Amino acid sequence: MNTLTPDRLASADYKTIFDRQRQHAPVMALTTAKERIDRLKRIQNWIASHEDSIKKALYDDFRKPASEAVLTELYGLNGEINYTIKHLAQWMKPQRVPTPINLIGMRSQVRYEPKGNVLVIAPWNYPFILCLKPLMSAIAAGNVVMVKPSELTPNTTRIIQQLVADLFPPEEVAVFAGDASVATALLELPFNHIFFTGSPAVGKIVMAAAAKHLTSVTLELGGKSPCIVDETADIQQAAEQLAWGKGVNNGQTCIAPDYLLIHESVKPQFVQAFQGALQRMYNPNGQGIQASDSYCRMVNRRHFERVRDLVNDAVRQGATVSVGGQMAESENFIEPTLLEHVTDDMRVMQDEIFGPVLPLQTYTDKDEAIRRIRQREKPLALYIHSRNRQNIQYFMERTTAGDTVINDVMLQFNDPEMPFGGVNNSGIGKSNGFFSFQEYSNMRGTMERQFGTMKMLYPPYTNRIAGLLKFLVKYL
Repeated sequence: MNTLTPDRLASADYKTIFDRQRQHAPVMALTTAKERIDRLKRIQNWIASHEDSIKKALYDDFRKPASEAVLTELYGLNGEINYTIKHLAQWMKPQRVPTPINLIGMRSQVRYEPKGNVLVIAPWNYPFILCLKPLMSAIAAGNVVMVKPSELTPNTTRIIQQLVADLFPPEEVAVFAGDASVATALLELPFNHIFFTGSPAVGKIVMAAAAKHLTSVTLELGGKSPCIVDETADIQQAAEQLAWGKGVNNGQTCIAPDYLLIHESVKPQFVQAFQGALQRMYNPNGQGIQASDSYCRMVNRRHFERVRDLVNDAVRQGATVSVGGQMAESENFIEPTLLEHVTDDMRVMQDEIFGPVLPLQTYTDKDEAIRRIRQREKPLALYIHSRNRQNIQYFMERTTAGDTVINDVMLQFNDPEMPFGGVNNSGIGKSNGFFSFQEYSNMRGTMERQFGTMKMLYPPYTNRIAGLLKFLVKYL
């Protein structure tokens, strides 16, 4: 459908395409729910018919196992599309809201209208779903979209380019591949909304660029998401969940547990259970985790070296490797690694890890754990493992996070009923389901006079009006 091939579109003048989309935005704004749903179904059908190519691209980019590609990239995306298709017509209807008695005679509504020109800047760690999910939501809200996938996953980027070229004309959706210079050029354009997924450091750059045009933003960032395991937790279950949370996608997940705060009394039991869980998941045949066909790799050499250096820095300063620690530079392989005796001045406790390394710190009372969480920026996620309701409530009331999962990890992203997103340093705005639709929409308040008038309060301001106003202030 696209009149420009992916390669030609990538080299096209950004402003030319932007202007074409701006001219087309009013047409998209008038599309019906059925027309938008048809577009979503086209995306869904294209993905279903190209599933093998998508899985191969993800494997070629960082050896993501086929089943993990389905679980982490396709399953959640398909669910989000289905949910949006089911509810979109209702979301698009004007929503009646109550009118206060002092405005009697008025009828009030909230209408959701598309913001217009949207820019989606997608990351490399889940390069398919974190590009297509915001794209799908922007289309559902009636916007035109320009997309910048990550240059670190070129095979998946080519798949995304082909999808868009097959399904959309460039005045509706356009994809621009390339390095950070492409993103910089796109950020100079006066978009109506920008959706960015990435690190807090780059998020600040995006927000600064958006401020020049007073463009609204959704920033899905990250940071150091803590996991608390208290003395009442089901240690076997917690160990298995954390082994999965740090192993899936090689730990390259913005909502992965970044560090562990565990009650001192259950630490030995946890270490043993964590080791056992990793062996069952990734080394069932005893040939080593490196030989597993269920374990992917770091995305490139630079990120391999970054995580390796975090571990080496911690070990030099007195940390010990309790579990794992094996690495192979030739294939960007890092084994799931548990670090003990880590201190706050180590880089592994300061930087977001974004890899299969879990630093462990112990605590003896709840306030100590809370203090350690509060001394850092507000996290994207907080995980609590406990069978004591009072402990859970205590941790919840004294911490802040974008989302919290109790007695499990990393499930919040795939629940369309749950607002997903961070707070301050870990993000701005929410996505998933209706929250995504809201994010790409202007909530336009409308009021209509049905009967009556406000004429009795028009000037001149006589004593009668003064008395009426006094009555209204006191009683209404």
